[in-house]
Amino acid sequence: MSEKILIIDHEQAASERLLSLLVGRGYLAQHASTGIGGLRSSYMQQPDLVLLEANLPDMDGCELCRRLRDLSDMPIIFISAVGDTRDIVLGFEAGADDYVRKPFDNDELLARIRTRLLRSPRQRNSEELVFNNGELRINFINREVFVRGQPTHLTPKEFSLLAALARNAGRVVSRQELVTQAWGERYSDATDSLKLYVHYLRRKLERDPLQPEYILTSRGVGYRFVKR
Repeated sequence: MSEKILIIDHEQAASERLLSLLVGRGYLAQHASTGIGGLRSSYMQQPDLVLLEANLPDMDGCELCRRLRDLSDMPIIFISAVGDTRDIVLGFEAGADDYVRKPFDNDELLARIRTRLLRSPRQRNSEELVFNNGELRINFINREVFVRGQPTHLTPKEFSLLAALARNAGRVVSRQELVTQAWGERYSDATDSLKLYVHYLRRKLERDPLQPEYILTSRGVGYRFVKR
């Protein structure tokens, strides 16, 4: 057993106990105490699974979960003392695979980790995607977009939509699937807003928004991001 597990938790004592537990069971465990540090470690170390505290001092746990999900399909398990129904639902909507309340039973947590690792798809880590010989660059860690060499500001919802489109480059994605991938299950009925946000993206990315090169409409189905 040599799977890499990244713990993102600002509680030092609890993290040290968890590190000891995981290392004792043969895992390669590492720790980051901040959300930004967790993002960097996730990209650099490419863990097989992340244990994520829902409440971090520098970043909302659900936002961090979404950003981790932009980077990879690795399993993400929330571990938190905050665990009412609403928190759990928000965690799953952000892309988490499981939610474990603190204090947890060690054997139960280990069983959940084993299960998620067995079901884990192959990772697709990428810090940056580049299109059209560098004319469009999308950096997922810093959530930055460069269009023809110039930084281009996107709102959080615009970036999440672009990330979902770019991750599915080359195939048609239905409106329902695109909304769910970009913004989560709680926005599943927001397909009417999708056209407006596609319009915003085209204005910022395309040379001519009326004749788009990147984001093409598939009538009656959804949208396709063109690989170039």
